[in-house]
Amino acid sequence: MIHSKVLVSAFLGTLVYAVLVLYGGQNGIKSYNDLYEQKKIVARATTKMEFLNNDLTLESKALQKDKEVIAAYARQLGYVFPGEKLVKINGLSQYQSSLYDVGTVQKHSEGTYLSEQFCKFIGFSFFTVSLIVMLAISFARGELVFGKKDKKIVQGIPVYDLPQI
Repeated sequence: MIHSKVLVSAFLGTLVYAVLVLYGGQNGIKSYNDLYEQKKIVARATTKMEFLNNDLTLESKALQKDKEVIAAYARQLGYVFPGEKLVKINGLSQYQSSLYDVGTVQKHSEGTYLSEQFCKFIGFSFFTVSLIVMLAISFARGELVFGKKDKKIVQGIPVYDLPQI
């Protein structure tokens, strides 16, 4: 009787431990979701940087090989070819530079999770409490008696069913 109560309590304690580790442990569902969110943030930042890299690569190649692009940048800086006339309009800046948004720094954040020791402590505590409750209920019902049991001694001549000859 007591053995079954110990086994049921051990099962319940192990079940609580397993559920805690599965959901809130270091490799649990909550940690997985936190890492997945970080992955999405990093993927968005990476995609943004790839587009910026493509734009800068195209601009760099254009500045190296296309004479019209070089001439346009030179005009923005105030340079002109011989025989060209430059008209300056007041109120406009002489050089308009394009600023590139390079993004923000992405820092790895440590996920929050329940420690292994904490999960084991809660599982063991649940085992202990459930065992105590089951034993207390059995004791209250009179199914469990602590101390020595009085053994009944049968006196007299033992009778056996033996085949008669």
